[in-house]
Amino acid sequence: MKSILTAAAIIGLGLVATGCTATTPAAPSPSAPATSAASTPAPTMSESAAPDIVDTAVAAGDFTTLAQALTAAGLVETLKGEGPFTVFAPTDEAFAKLPDGALDGLLKDKEALTGVLTYHVVPGEVMAAQVAGMDGQKVTTVQGGTFTVNVKDGKVSLTDGAGNTVNVVKTDITASNGVIHVIDGVLLPSK
Repeated sequence: MKSILTAAAIIGLGLVATGCTATTPAAPSPSAPATSAASTPAPTMSESAAPDIVDTAVAAGDFTTLAQALTAAGLVETLKGEGPFTVFAPTDEAFAKLPDGALDGLLKDKEALTGVLTYHVVPGEVMAAQVAGMDGQKVTTVQGGTFTVNVKDGKVSLTDGAGNTVNVVKTDITASNGVIHVIDGVLLPSK
């Protein structure tokens, strides 16, 4: 049932992401003097043209494994969707901490990989100040599971469904469709 709901959410977000519209410049009025292309102001970039979560993570350079996993799971377009999303993004070093063969196994099992990746995503935009005020609270992820927020001496850590704790090491990396918080481990949902 969870995989059906996840697939429905992915398809729905994909449809939202592809519903872009283009604007056409208005034709000059007959009474307006003709202008050359050189004097026509360049179109301005809209807010939606700002980097999304995926492009922001890729540009950072520390998330090549995450980008590879998102591609393998078919989640790139979802995280390029409208959002907003909050992503607790494991670095390449975080993925390297997984037991030998675990990442390769996940990359070969699309359903399990999708579950792990969507476990790192929270609907809505949750900034660091909000997370810091959630000590002891359980947070529900897009995957459907929960993790617990722990705050001690101003430092935030997350305890996943498998009982592992990871640290939030960088916060509030904003994107056009949400925010990224960097973590030093991979969150795993309970089995």
